[in-house]
Amino acid sequence: MAGHSQFKNIMHRKGKADAARSKLFSKLAREITVAAKMGLPDPNMNARLRAACIAARAENMPKDNIDRAIKKASGGDAENYDEVRYEGYAPGGVAVIVEALTDNRNRTAGEVRSYFTKAGGALAETGAVSFMFDHVGQIEYDAKVASEDEMLEAALEAGADDVAATEEGHEITTSLEGLAEVSKALEAAFGEPKKSKLVWRPQNTIAVDDEAGEKILKLIGSLEDNDDVQNVYANFEISDALVAKMGG
Repeated sequence: MAGHSQFKNIMHRKGKADAARSKLFSKLAREITVAAKMGLPDPNMNARLRAACIAARAENMPKDNIDRAIKKASGGDAENYDEVRYEGYAPGGVAVIVEALTDNRNRTAGEVRSYFTKAGGALAETGAVSFMFDHVGQIEYDAKVASEDEMLEAALEAGADDVAATEEGHEITTSLEGLAEVSKALEAAFGEPKKSKLVWRPQNTIAVDDEAGEKILKLIGSLEDNDDVQNVYANFEISDALVAKMGG
């Protein structure tokens, strides 16, 4: 299992405190507002906004919050956020990609750099590590919505590149350009997905020892705790023992 998926499982096991949920809702609202501002304020006509709304509903964000975030985009009080991608190295030579939405590039860059430095890593130039990842569309469904064969047939017919099925569910991979079309076709067949978004998927992963793994997990935790950071991706794997330790 890739390290960042392991990190997500650890955080899920620990449960979500009210403060963490409030922070998550703020990030989701920011993405909804930015998506609505960049295109039409109608999720049916704006693929990025639709994906943002799906992500918000998956986290049980109240409908009023979602509607308010969309309306904010057309109002005069909406902040202007820049989309920024940071790339760097964590301990063990692990590559990390950080996506942020910020109203102050200098502040966010300084904070992200400090997290890498404290973890024993280093921030690098844009493009330094992204070539080790594929930028693809990812759609997720619960296992119960369809059999593996049904999902595979429907996804490939819709133009998806790959389908991976596990006990947890179905993960469909699409091209960057094909995400909206494939997502719409699958939604017609199986209903709204758990997730529909663009992700950075590592081409290969690096197995790290527990000492480096713990530092990497703390780095990812610090990054994801930052208000401006939307997504973090890394190409590492850690031991089951460390997963159990960090999730305890």
